[in-house]
This record gives sequence, structure tokens and C-alpha cells, in this order.
Amino acid sequence: MSMIEFNNVEKYYGDFHALKDVNLNVEAGETVVLIGPSGSGKSTLIRTINGLEPIQGGHLIVNGFDLADPKTDMNKIRKNVGMVFQHFNLYANKSVIENIMLAPRKVLKMDEAENKKNAMALLEMVGLVEKADKMPSSLSGGQQQRIAIARSLAMKPKALLFDEPTSALDPEMVNDVLNIMKKIAADSSMTTLVVTHEMGFAKQVADRVIFMADGQILEDAPTTEFFANPKEPRAQKFLSQIMH
Repeated sequence: MSMIEFNNVEKYYGDFHALKDVNLNVEAGETVVLIGPSGSGKSTLIRTINGLEPIQGGHLIVNGFDLADPKTDMNKIRKNVGMVFQHFNLYANKSVIENIMLAPRKVLKMDEAENKKNAMALLEMVGLVEKADKMPSSLSGGQQQRIAIARSLAMKPKALLFDEPTSALDPEMVNDVLNIMKKIAADSSMTTLVVTHEMGFAKQVADRVIFMADGQILEDAPTTEFFANPKEPRAQKFLSQIMH
């Protein structure tokens, strides 16, 4: 069953045509990696999926709801679609565990004891139990990003979107974050879309790779096929540059 479906989606910023006639199907439980040069529309594409960017044409069906329909309740969508950003976006005035417990408390009305237990289990998963009562500012970038991932998982979303989650990190912290993402991708119940330049990660975990340029999907192929034999000349050029 499709978790996310783009049908002829158009997106503009004023006169700038950011997404051009995008058609894409992502099945429930699939891990899809989006790659392409800067400014190709990758981040815009995933930001439309939870309504952070409205679309101007076509239909975008997420978890059965059409985001182009003004009657669609975006809060309902965001309950099921988590997002991890480039710059963590943690609440600076709340402790690590409070960051994780806040949304389940407010949105899911989760029982406080269960919420805390769930938060601690997520901290264990990301390897940061000892940081539960610390403030985000005392953590490294890599640790903050792992907390941001735990916070997204606390809502038990059906889909998780990653927008270049490692691009703001020092190189030595990148692997810690990618390892957590690999764990998530291995969970067959979670649909995962990742915008990244980490080709090793894409090769290891993606079911499919999508190559974008100039607001269009130029290639959409199973991972091994894409890396072994990209058909699109721009994809070939991009890969040869990024792999060296």
C-alpha cells in the first residue's frame, strides 16, 4: 500500500518553479534516498510531505489524505509523519528528556509514566541515556541530532523524513547519526525518506534511490541498479563527482 503518493505535483516560490510535475510512489515500510545537486528540489519535496511547504498543483496523498484538499487536517498528517532537520531544532529551554516527552504529552495525551518509559527507551536506542537531564546546549551537534531523531520517534510515526540530517555535523559525528538511521531503516514498519549526500549510507540501506535535478525526478531505480548503472547522464556525472 502506498504511504506517500505524488501525482503531477507542482511547487512554486513566486516565479521560481521548484517542483515540476513530480510523480512518485513510496510504499509503506520502504526506505527511499533522494540525491542530486544543491537546489535540485530534494528538500522542498520532502517538506511538502508534512505540509511545511504547500503545493500549487497536482495531488499529494499522505497516509490516505490529500494534502491539496483544504479540508485535510495538517496536524493529523504531522502526527504520523515525523521530520528530522539539518539543524536539530531542539527546544533550547527544555532538557533532553523534556524535548522527547513534549509532543507525546501534548498531542497523543500519553500517560506520563508510559511517556517517560518510552523516552528513556529511545534515549537508550540512540546511546544517550546519561544525557536525559542535560540541556541541548551542552551536547555536541551529533548528540543533538540523535536526540532530534529520538524526539521524532517518540510520536511513533508511520513515516520519518530526514532533510540532510548529517550535513551540519563534524565528520567524526556523522557515523553515530547514520548508525541510528540504519537501525530505523531496518524497522520494516517505518517508511523512511532521506535527503543526503552520504552515498555509503544510501548503498547500504535504501530500497530505492531517486535522483533529482532542476525540480524534476530524473531517475528512480532500485539501489543496486542505480549505483551499478545509472541511466541518466546527469546522474552518471553526479555520481562520478561525489564518489571521488
